[in-house]
Amino acid sequence: MEKEQVAFTIILHAGDARSHALEALKYAREKNFTAANESIAEAKKQLVAAHQIQTELLQSEARGEKQEINLLLIHAQDHLMTAILAKDLIEEMILMFKE
Repeated sequence: MEKEQVAFTIILHAGDARSHALEALKYAREKNFTAANESIAEAKKQLVAAHQIQTELLQSEARGEKQEINLLLIHAQDHLMTAILAKDLIEEMILMFKE
């Protein structure tokens, strides 16, 4: 996969994860915890897909294959970390809505 495709694929999965996490929050506010849990599960699935791509890059680097770092890849990493943080915080908020 080309470096640009790698970055855009991480952005795609991270964006989908963030969207599902925010959807889960909406469901939790409506007290629809079944739907909230389903949305969080989908967010996690998307994060795993993005993380697998990131792991491949890291393993490649560990094998001595030099990785070109560019602004697009940094942007993709920002999206991934933001999505992970959103998912984590929203999971905690869902627990608060349940109380």
